[in-house]
Amino acid sequence: MTAPTYPALRLRPKANARAIRHGYPWVYQNELVLDRRARKIAPGGFAVLEDDARRPLGVVAVNTDSKISGRMLDRSATAVIDRAWMAERFRAALALRERLFDAPFYRLVHAEADGLPGVVVDRFGDTCIIQPNAAWAEVQIEALTAALAEVTGVATILKNAGGRTRALEGLDDEPAVLLGTAPDAPVPVPMNGATYMADLTGGQKTGLFYDQRPNHAFAASVARGARVLDVFSHVGGFGLACLAGGAASALAVDASGPALQLSRDGAEASGVADRFGTRKGDAFTVLEQLGTEGETFDVVICDPPAFAPTKAALDAGLRAYERVARLAAPLVAPGGVLGLCSCSHAADLSAFRATSARGIGRAGRQGRIIHQGFAGPDHPVLPQLAETGYLKALFFAL
Repeated sequence: MTAPTYPALRLRPKANARAIRHGYPWVYQNELVLDRRARKIAPGGFAVLEDDARRPLGVVAVNTDSKISGRMLDRSATAVIDRAWMAERFRAALALRERLFDAPFYRLVHAEADGLPGVVVDRFGDTCIIQPNAAWAEVQIEALTAALAEVTGVATILKNAGGRTRALEGLDDEPAVLLGTAPDAPVPVPMNGATYMADLTGGQKTGLFYDQRPNHAFAASVARGARVLDVFSHVGGFGLACLAGGAASALAVDASGPALQLSRDGAEASGVADRFGTRKGDAFTVLEQLGTEGETFDVVICDPPAFAPTKAALDAGLRAYERVARLAAPLVAPGGVLGLCSCSHAADLSAFRATSARGIGRAGRQGRIIHQGFAGPDHPVLPQLAETGYLKALFFAL
């Protein structure tokens, strides 16, 4: 077969071609010459990116309707983006995860950091969930599905279409079963000695947050014999890990009834149901109530949703993180540990550390950082793209 000839897409003279040559994977709309020919490239199509002197930089996925109008796929201008190319990327991602983990429960593809921009794949044993968060991945979803099945051998592949990123790309929010049959019950996931129940069709994101795995493990290491409070607990992430590590008890707080039920099911499956309790309600309200009730815990962990998903939301997000710290710190017994987490890429580590310390101080407590954690190794960070290193976890001894 004759290799396809991709159209050219050219950078403006003042665009930062050097950053792209050095590994930056995104090309913004205002960096491109968007003439009539460029506008003819359908969203999700491929093009050869050129600098202003028409020197090729690589093959990009194009969506001129998006602020991120080009996503670097391959730095070879002669690359052919087809099922075989996708399978090679999946093989590299799988080889890394099989080196890291002894069971097939992990993030298999972390978008740009695994060379598949805008594509997230989480694996749950014999099932994979793919999030095609870029137009090219939606256009190529059949080829991606075939390549993923070929490489992993999984029986079921589901499409998750939630999240703001797809909306920014002009994509719909309709989930789908791409291969096999969707599971009709939550899937048990072993992690850090606990068993979590992941709802792969009705839960948040892909059903479980693998990124916190190493931070769950650290929390468990300081929770032996402790009373633990897990706020914004989802399916019991920190609480169940701490119980598996020898905590005396754990109380999970979340606004979602279904998530709390999954956490109780996980406690039952882990054999720790007699030491596990739940409390449904708004986290800020429950933190205030627990303070009024005079409750204290040896370990308190707060893992809220992204309060600062964009730069525009940063100031409000930092105030929310400060409030979490201010309300949580009084609940920590003297000599106890407070864990605070942020999954907002707009709030970098320095800003999150400062706002957390300020909240602790305003609660009349003093803290020393005993651990700084990040996402697990199945969420690799592309050094040129800060957004791939979004998760921060700070543990303070109070």
